[in-house]
Amino acid sequence: MKTIHDKRGAQLLLGLLMGIAFGFLLHRGGVTKYEVLIGQLLLEDFTVVKVMLTAVMVGMVGVQVLRDLGLATLHPKSGSPGATITGGLIFGVAFGLLGYCPGTALGAAAQGTLDAFVGLTGMLLGIGLFALLYTRLAPILSKRSFGEITLPELLRTSPWAVIIPFVTLLAGLLYWLETL
Repeated sequence: MKTIHDKRGAQLLLGLLMGIAFGFLLHRGGVTKYEVLIGQLLLEDFTVVKVMLTAVMVGMVGVQVLRDLGLATLHPKSGSPGATITGGLIFGVAFGLLGYCPGTALGAAAQGTLDAFVGLTGMLLGIGLFALLYTRLAPILSKRSFGEITLPELLRTSPWAVIIPFVTLLAGLLYWLETL
């Protein structure tokens, strides 16, 4: 019996459609606007945090429901302090310089914003440079690997025992942000 996991083309199409929907929602939420993103970096406008935290909550619950129904499986990738710190620094510096993260840059480019196209060009060049340097960076990036483990596995508990308190905490944070 074939499952959705055996249908790579369907998975790719579904991923593309979900990406387009997410981009549309980023646009509708106003987070593809340069002014909103800069407002976030200056801690003056929390629209980006609100949209992203909402996406995290919906994603956490949605993925776990799909897993419980047997419609999805997790394939966690291993991480390490080197990869996390390096990626965070690259992301932070690029976001600070450009004023867009990858998702918002793509959304802004889709609505015709010229500076986002420049940013996407820089991102593509950065991806190419990373690919060229990867063999030299691999020892740093993989040092002290966390392994392919999820937080519920690390805590030896049910995924819902992590999701429910986390979603509750995030919902409280969102409520607090609305009162500012």
